[in-house]
Amino acid sequence: MSPVIVTAAQRAHAAYTAGLPAHLRTDVSRRVLDLLGNSLAAADQEPARIAEAVATEWGGPPAATSLATGARYPAPAAALVNGTLAHALDFDDTHLPSVLHPSAPIIPAALASAQAHGRSGAGLLDAAGLGIELAVRLGMAGYDEDLGNSVFFERGLHATAICGAVGAAVASALLQGLDAVGVAHAAGIAASMGSGLIEANRTGGTIKRVHCGWAAHAGVSAADLARHGLTGPPTVVEGRFGFLEAFCGDAGRAHRVTDGFTEQWELPGIFFKPYPCNHFTHAGVDAALRLRAQGLRADQVAGLELGVPTAVLRTIGEPAAEKANPRSGYHAAFSGPYTVAAALSGGGGLGLFHEDFTDRAAADPGRLALAARVRCVPDAECDRIFPRQFPAVLTAVLHDGTTRQARVTANRGGPGNPLSAEELETKFRLNALRRVAEPDRVVARVRELAGAPSVEGLCSELAEAATVPAL
Repeated sequence: MSPVIVTAAQRAHAAYTAGLPAHLRTDVSRRVLDLLGNSLAAADQEPARIAEAVATEWGGPPAATSLATGARYPAPAAALVNGTLAHALDFDDTHLPSVLHPSAPIIPAALASAQAHGRSGAGLLDAAGLGIELAVRLGMAGYDEDLGNSVFFERGLHATAICGAVGAAVASALLQGLDAVGVAHAAGIAASMGSGLIEANRTGGTIKRVHCGWAAHAGVSAADLARHGLTGPPTVVEGRFGFLEAFCGDAGRAHRVTDGFTEQWELPGIFFKPYPCNHFTHAGVDAALRLRAQGLRADQVAGLELGVPTAVLRTIGEPAAEKANPRSGYHAAFSGPYTVAAALSGGGGLGLFHEDFTDRAAADPGRLALAARVRCVPDAECDRIFPRQFPAVLTAVLHDGTTRQARVTANRGGPGNPLSAEELETKFRLNALRRVAEPDRVVARVRELAGAPSVEGLCSELAEAATVPAL
């Protein structure tokens, strides 16, 4: 039996050579549009500014475009900037049950590589789709059915950054023209480069916003190194000192990487985010919006109980005092109490939007007073469903002693409750209008990607948009 990464690389190369089916290309193009909107909205974020400053200091050939400024850098540096932008606002897509955000590290790596190597729009979509598929399968190889959670997550590891680096390497290697052997080497090299700890979710720090940028950078760099002759271990996934043993111990399941790869696709089931906050908070937001639509007002509420899966409490409910009083807008995006309070009070966009996660919004006395009345607890039914969905049950106790309840078993944006094409384009436009005067021009370019001879038209459109002052 061939080593896992060798088999995966052979299948990825064959699928790339043949071209993905039209419905998968359409799915990836929707992810490209979503990522571009998220990135444009993040152009003024401090981690993005820092990544851009570092890329500027590095210098080098102007091969690929920064989505923030329109400046051009070597492909690995552009991938660092754009991957940072893609994840900076926590608005990027999520695969379940691996709990992995695959587009943010992989599409920036693919876009930079496609631009640097003159590949077509279809090539970009195909390579990105295959990189995303491999990344989420690596994430699933670290999913423990008995535990009901990702082993990466349980160990404090950011699977997005770790698995994303390998997926980004595969996408980049395909776009750089490597054969199946070269793709395997690129993936094997990237497996030594991916890293990321999620302690910042609990106690602060902005490093998590750069995780996807570094993974994208690592992926492009790994493919570059493979193209020049560096090699990776063939047993990098399943070996005694390989990827799964190192990150997941004996809980790793290597067969999940290749079982059905390029035949049975996870890609179309990856969740889009309607709200720019940690995905664990979304079902609580859905529930609050449902109660609000039924006429519940914040001033009627004496107390709220947010029931969620036990595994997510440490991210959105603990430490309880800090989650009820987040120290910044960024930390508010990881707070179950704050996001419920904001949604019940009335937020922007599709329910909550960027204005709900500014430092000023996070310090709003009315929202904080309501957040202080939210108690986060484990819920057995949510445990049963998680992590194939991010469920929640929200119970409001009113001042008159009555109760109202909303239970969400399929949160908005996923296969059980999808965003329509119109809603996804609305999300893009609302994001892009923070930076772009005419977002429909970008929408048109993305719609045409599958038939575009190169990605330069899209990148030129984005570079021109980047010169418009932030709104």
